[in-house]
Amino acid sequence: MNVDPAEYWSQIDKDGEIERWSRNARRKMAIWRLTIYAARALKRGLDLVGSLGALCAFSPFFIITSLLIKLEDRGPIFFCQNRVGAAGRLFPMWKFRSMVINADQIKDQLLEANQHGEAGVTFKMKDDPRITKVGKWIRKLSIDELPQFYNVLRGEMSLVGPRPPLPREVATYKASHLRRLRVKPGITCLWQIGGRSEIDFEGQVRLDLEYIRSSSAFFDCSILLKTLPAVLFGKGAY
Repeated sequence: MNVDPAEYWSQIDKDGEIERWSRNARRKMAIWRLTIYAARALKRGLDLVGSLGALCAFSPFFIITSLLIKLEDRGPIFFCQNRVGAAGRLFPMWKFRSMVINADQIKDQLLEANQHGEAGVTFKMKDDPRITKVGKWIRKLSIDELPQFYNVLRGEMSLVGPRPPLPREVATYKASHLRRLRVKPGITCLWQIGGRSEIDFEGQVRLDLEYIRSSSAFFDCSILLKTLPAVLFGKGAY
């Protein structure tokens, strides 16, 4: 049956179908936007409360660790390094210094011993000679990461999210790897509780993307709760 398009749309418009469809579409879009904003606000609220609470609760560790680092080699207590955050923005990430002062210069001599392969995106070495005596213990217990709660407080990081990469690592990323930069980096993540340094880079990316797809406040709380035993047992930490 041949129907004139102008007459067809005129009839539908007269019955109010287009207007009803338009109202439904606008309502669904408003609900979707509200849900997204609420989820972001909830995550930021969790980050603020968690980071402030952690900075207060772990303040004795800050004092003790600072003294031990200073006593060992008289070098700087903190180590600040540019990392890549959400949408590729650079930010200064803070850690307790766990390596010798000239660690970056020595690294080029150790590439052959990289646990993730000499040409790997990330560098991990089980018995890294650059790590100090104090550094060995604070890395095993993840105490070296505590200053990053300050980054969370500033809004540069989140409690949970993909670990922040170095600019030189991002320069070697494939297009699929860049998807992990869609969200704020975090202090802990799925692969931090599931093997840490023992998981290769491709495995880390796979878990990061799984987290991004399933991200929610409940999921974040679940990961945070699983982080504590992972830290205490120190599996995959070096």
